Amino acid sequence: MTDWNPDLYRQFEAERTRPAKELVTRIPLRDVQHITDLGCGPGNSTALLHQAWPQARITGLDSSQAMLEQALQRLPDCRFEQADIQTWQASSPQDLIYANASLQWLGDHDRLLPSLVEQLAKGGVLAVQMPDNLDQPTHSLMRKVAESGPWRDKINHDPGHRKQLLTTEAYYDLLSSAGCSVDIWRTTYYHVMSSHSAMVEWLRSTGLRPFLSPLKEEEQAAYLAHYLAELTAAYQPRQDGSVLMPYPRLFMVAKKS
Repeated sequence: MTDWNPDLYRQFEAERTRPAKELVTRIPLRDVQHITDLGCGPGNSTALLHQAWPQARITGLDSSQAMLEQALQRLPDCRFEQADIQTWQASSPQDLIYANASLQWLGDHDRLLPSLVEQLAKGGVLAVQMPDNLDQPTHSLMRKVAESGPWRDKINHDPGHRKQLLTTEAYYDLLSSAGCSVDIWRTTYYHVMSSHSAMVEWLRSTGLRPFLSPLKEEEQAAYLAHYLAELTAAYQPRQDGSVLMPYPRLFMVAKKS
């Protein structure tokens, strides 16, 4: 898959940072020395961690070199490394492992989350936020358009698609079995979008990436035109012309005993 586009991602940075802020406010830690931000992107989430614990040694990890370059420009006092979350191993026990909107791209959560807990110091926290919106029209229509066009075979063979989350109960059992006290909740944000086209712009930088990446430029344009028509039919404008985009997200804060 092509690299992430930080500039496109940051068009809606304020909206994307809201759940990251909510997650930080629920972390029950004061004295924090070592933090890792898994999937730090352009550094918007890392900046929140730096503000909350300015004395901590913070490392941001991401698979995208373009994202890491922007993160380093924003936060030159933090460390940033290109790494695969699935195989990452901390060099020392971490007080906080923070993953905002990153783990949903990875499978094997039954193994991944206990492995992350193992890398926490005693009393450390694993804090996770993941979009839980694969059943929303925004995402079901991506799959519908993928199935209905001449690009079907190209798209369906791309391995980079989002993974279906486990149930809330399964995550609770997984983390409590790993020796954690667990705070878990779901929030649905209603993002106020100026138009259906703005919704497409938001999703082009995230959920649409694995659908568009295998396609040639003209195929991408055709796919997006079809997708925009489907969104327009599915989401009715409000009385002021805005479009509300529901965005459910799952939050977990697991503190190691």
